[in-house]
Amino acid sequence: MKVVIIGGVAGGATAAARMRRDCEDAEIVLIERGDYISYANCGLPYYLGGVISDRDDLFVQTPASFGKRFNVDVRVQQEVTAIDKDAKSLTIRTHDGKEYTESYDKLLLSPGAAPVRPPLPGIDNEGIFTLRNVHDTDAIKSYMQTHDVQQAVIVGGGFIGLEMAENLVHSGVEVSVVEMANQVMGPIDYSMAAIVHQELVNNGVKLYLEQAVESFEKVDAGLQVNFKSGIKTQAQLVILSIGVRAETKLAVDAGIELGEMRGIKVDKYLKTSANDIYAVGDAIEYPHPITGKPWLNFLAGPANRQARIVADNIIFGDKVVYEGSIGTAVAKVFGLTVASTGLPSKRLDLMGIDHIGSYTHSAAHASYYPGGGMLDIKITFDKKTGQLYGAQVVGPEGVDKRIDEFAMVIKHKGTIYDLMELEHAYAPPFSSAKDPVAIAGYVASNLIEGRFEGIGWRELRDIDKDSIALIDVRTQEEHSVGHIPGDVNIPLDSLRDRLSEIPRDKKVVLYCGVGPRGYVASCILKGHGFNNVVNLCGGLRTYSIANAKVPMPSSSSSVTKASNCSSGCSTASAPVASGEVDLSNVEKVIDARGLQCPGPILKLKKGIEELQDGQVVQITAGEVSFTRDAESWCKSTGNTFIKAENKDGAWQVFIRKGGTTALAEAQGSMSACAATALAPKNDGKTFIMFSDDLDKALATFVLANGAAATGKKVTIFFTFWGLNAIKKIDKPAVEKDFFGKMFGMMLPSSTHGLKLSKMHMMGAGTKMMRYIMNKKGIESLESLRQQAIDNGVEFIACEMSMDVMGVKKEELLDNVTLGGVATYMERADHANVNLFI
Repeated sequence: MKVVIIGGVAGGATAAARMRRDCEDAEIVLIERGDYISYANCGLPYYLGGVISDRDDLFVQTPASFGKRFNVDVRVQQEVTAIDKDAKSLTIRTHDGKEYTESYDKLLLSPGAAPVRPPLPGIDNEGIFTLRNVHDTDAIKSYMQTHDVQQAVIVGGGFIGLEMAENLVHSGVEVSVVEMANQVMGPIDYSMAAIVHQELVNNGVKLYLEQAVESFEKVDAGLQVNFKSGIKTQAQLVILSIGVRAETKLAVDAGIELGEMRGIKVDKYLKTSANDIYAVGDAIEYPHPITGKPWLNFLAGPANRQARIVADNIIFGDKVVYEGSIGTAVAKVFGLTVASTGLPSKRLDLMGIDHIGSYTHSAAHASYYPGGGMLDIKITFDKKTGQLYGAQVVGPEGVDKRIDEFAMVIKHKGTIYDLMELEHAYAPPFSSAKDPVAIAGYVASNLIEGRFEGIGWRELRDIDKDSIALIDVRTQEEHSVGHIPGDVNIPLDSLRDRLSEIPRDKKVVLYCGVGPRGYVASCILKGHGFNNVVNLCGGLRTYSIANAKVPMPSSSSSVTKASNCSSGCSTASAPVASGEVDLSNVEKVIDARGLQCPGPILKLKKGIEELQDGQVVQITAGEVSFTRDAESWCKSTGNTFIKAENKDGAWQVFIRKGGTTALAEAQGSMSACAATALAPKNDGKTFIMFSDDLDKALATFVLANGAAATGKKVTIFFTFWGLNAIKKIDKPAVEKDFFGKMFGMMLPSSTHGLKLSKMHMMGAGTKMMRYIMNKKGIESLESLRQQAIDNGVEFIACEMSMDVMGVKKEELLDNVTLGGVATYMERADHANVNLFI
């Protein structure tokens, strides 16, 4: 029997080797249009980044060594241009343009997929590449060696694109990632991708979400990338990572049937519609094991699995059935590992499949063992049967082990109860007695069995806060570090003594750091007759990360620090102070990696209590969010946040006990000037703008600009009628309830509708005031407001007032942040002037 294989990477080479092990007598011909076979294309980004230093390490076999070992006729630099399925022959063109024909008894198609290269203006300019094979890699490597590449743009936020981003950053290149969707890594849900957004930004990647590239231009600096939104950025290197498309032209020309997803349609034996022709790899379309609907799967693991099956079916007859792939994938993104398997919530929603999504946050290994970190896990499952549909895991270590366990349960159509029954190997360096996979099963079973009712982060974000009682059951220390505005802090251990403070006529929404204490609190309340109680799924951690707004990159800075939750979580932003800390003055070193909230903060508090004033503690945590918590804790306790830095995927925070007056003495390497700069100064200015009178608004912005001109920190807190002073003139249409619409009709639509507090005279006085101001060269209200923005004045809108008056965030100026009374009071604590206007 003569078998011809078209395509020598992954599936093709694996099938050839398997066939030879099955049968020594078969004649096997392997045809590859490229120069190489059986190479590690998943390792290409790491070779470009220098992690893999030797190019030869990318090749599993050379054509010569593979051919000799397996007695396969390997023909590289030859391309099959036509298939005659009736005559069972192929037309083949060699690298020098000659053509010949080759017969076959059985034919295997493994053509793979080609990268998408859209016909954008300027896309053929020098310096724009795709990354799919060794040829692409060599071209990029050569270009980087012969050009001064300081900036790179990666178009597309998929797995390969982000791996490439990391490797370029490690090479000293400033990297921008442009993604049309609202998130990177399409196979995972937004709430999980938000963790990746944070990691990218904190490692200096400029992240442009919901942006589309319109064209490329050649400029003096190299290339200019133009977005449809009008944004422009420059680079010397562009890598297109938009996606891939199944290579099906050869099959189509031969009359082989394609499926509805435009991949080569195969049956359960991986046979095509043509007699004696099989297909494997990226080019085929096969039903998804969960949905039964056809889909394309561009992964190396399934391609190799298919190759073994098809080899046996070709040699022994059609006996082995392919079970299908659920799409299990993993990638390294700086200090995180990101993995997914099965179906995320967004795909289940799209397909109308009823399900539950559950979040858990568990330590990668025993919290008392040094190192580790948090594993963020989301699973999706059937509401009634508990059948597991999908899983996503993000964390610093142990992610690959867990995702493989989830994948095995999903492939065997198992349930969340199977997760509970898995027997895990346990030792402190590797896991906990309750493994994160088992914990995911326990939480899911509690949801299905009605032990508690969950509320998702989106639902809580969008709910009418007046209709619920929002209770934070964490400690007072944790609450002071960060919380959801509008909540009431009743620590779990005080809950039974404070039941009278919780209304029984409202839905009670409980939350804690990651979920378990909220669950315990819900059990207590139900045991005392509270019937309408829900727990925030994933706790404050999921809520704050999912609601965090990705900052628009600054063209002048190569590192943009992540902002925190912009739609309902009151915490400070993550600081990364400059300057080196003299490690000889570090009196205490704390490893808080792997601890769940509030573990790191409690360890910090205990460590500080053991120090003398002026001494420094170094605490290491697994996540950047701890740097924000630590800074907020320092502000509320009078200690000094010195700096935070990322080291080997963990965050080291340095804190000095007490104020900064003795910092220069305690730290010889830092000047007294630098110490003073780090010291908190109570010389800021805060304004509460309660009025929307034109004259009072003018006074507010005049005073704010004057204060800002002295270099002081200035904050204006806009509440109730004062919100009208920060409305956009051209506002987008937003959806409102009945009362919101009524307020909208009664309130000024923008500053153009503000009136004088006296002598308005049905509008005549107000118009006269604006006329006189213009005639005398006095800046208008709108101009003064913009000057305040340009001068760095902080605008905070009272979120409670917005809820009451039906004002939406989209109606306010883009630079406005939301906050509550705690936000204002923190600013007021550091001010020596507080004005109510």
